[in-house]
Amino acid sequence: MPALAKVDYALHAIADKQQVLQTICIEPRIHPVFKERQTMAYQFIRYQVIDSLGLITLNRPDKLNAVSLGMLDELHLAVNAAERDEQVRVIGITGAGDKAFAAGSDLAEVKDRDLKKALEPIVQGLAEKLERCSKVSIAAINGICFGGGLEVALGCDLRLATPNATFATPEGKLGIIPGGGATQRLPRLVGRAWALEMLIMGEPIDADRALHIGLVTRLVESEDLLPELSRMAEHISAFAPLVPQFMKAMVNYGMEGSSAAGLAMEKFAQSALCSTADKEEGLSAFLEKRTPVWNK
Repeated sequence: MPALAKVDYALHAIADKQQVLQTICIEPRIHPVFKERQTMAYQFIRYQVIDSLGLITLNRPDKLNAVSLGMLDELHLAVNAAERDEQVRVIGITGAGDKAFAAGSDLAEVKDRDLKKALEPIVQGLAEKLERCSKVSIAAINGICFGGGLEVALGCDLRLATPNATFATPEGKLGIIPGGGATQRLPRLVGRAWALEMLIMGEPIDADRALHIGLVTRLVESEDLLPELSRMAEHISAFAPLVPQFMKAMVNYGMEGSSAAGLAMEKFAQSALCSTADKEEGLSAFLEKRTPVWNK
């Protein structure tokens, strides 16, 4: 779908307040007392639901968590499960071990990839799913984050990293270019100059540089990575359920069209939220200096 068509579609959807609220309403969990919940068994990832966090761990540490086609299939399943789960308010993605988030796509598979297979969405499809998902997604990056692994992280809404994290798009050294969205998402995130620096040079940048250019927004020590992810999930979960969802929709859809279309969409979205009971509760709680109890 063309970019402007997507904006028009979103604009019309948000203009119909009742339809929006019925379509994307998520039942809030006001005072959660959740325990870790076991989910289905996976071969290449781990998926746990811990309180309001759906935590996905890329689990091929012997391969530096390289993204294989089998792993991608399981990632789609896990994101779908998190999307459907009313307990989950935030999706977190991290890598097993302390060496890598994901070292890239599995080169053994890329070697045999022909034109037909290369034209499939593959990593691009997962990043798109994360971007369009109603739940906020956060990449918790430990160690190497290259190629297809970086493109998975770019599909997330937020990224935090440890000091040993490194980032690169080294595909040019293999005689190809990125195919999972880096040529489009990277310049939108860090600007044209740094995107071209990373894409053309293909050289790794360290965590400090990634923070400086806006590729990540937080740096924490390795032992604090998952606790910080959990803290962020808890913080986001304290908002009225529709707020994070509308925020990411405004940014993602708004950046695909003109600023005029984005501003119009923003007003429709805000007016839709102004008609909710949560707006009344939020204002009352603020004025009364108490914790809001969001509408279920």
